[in-house]
Amino acid sequence: MATGRSHRPATRGRGIPEATVARLPLYLRALTALSERSVPTVSSEELAAAAGVNSAKLRKDFSYLGSYGTRGVGYDVEYLVYQISRELGLTQDWPVVIVGIGNLGAALANYGGFASRGFRVAALLDADTALAGKLVAGLPVRHIDELETIVADNQVSIGVIATPAGAAQEVTDRLVAAGVTSILNFAPTVLSVPDGVDVRKVDLSIELQILAFHEQRKAGEDDRQEPDGGDVPAVMPA
Repeated sequence: MATGRSHRPATRGRGIPEATVARLPLYLRALTALSERSVPTVSSEELAAAAGVNSAKLRKDFSYLGSYGTRGVGYDVEYLVYQISRELGLTQDWPVVIVGIGNLGAALANYGGFASRGFRVAALLDADTALAGKLVAGLPVRHIDELETIVADNQVSIGVIATPAGAAQEVTDRLVAAGVTSILNFAPTVLSVPDGVDVRKVDLSIELQILAFHEQRKAGEDDRQEPDGGDVPAVMPA
């Protein structure tokens, strides 16, 4: 059993490293913004800066796609959007189910970026019978008992879990048994899944704790500076 991640090899079928795959959405976001501004070409330096990576890493990543750009011209924006979208599987619509329609689940359902990025919310599911039939983002909430039927009818392969931690593993087991092979987990717990099932975890509390660490470190560095900016001596003179 895998815990919180899949046991797939570190590279995909075409030999693209996972680290590169993780950066492709960053490039796509930057390229989409350029496309919306009708920018025809972009240099590796400009695109790397927009994506928050260094240009050497970007060029290496793009070499896996077979895209090297043109010296003195740069990369064709529209073609790169197509290449990366195809590599990420975004040239088709992916039906998604969201399980757990509390505040977070409802916010995810209302997120307008799904449709524009190749994802279609096929259904919203919750165990609370009081929510059944309630419209959220234009979709009726359906009871969790319909999960297997919905997954089969809509050929769902991606599930989003926004349940409390205590319910997340049971929901995961049901999704996997129904045929879902990719899960985005917002529940504050580690999930166990079989080989061949990918799990991506989004833990907002952990991200905030990491930011708190950096804030504390910056505050400590400030405390070690004199008011005029000079360093505080390690041992004060007598």
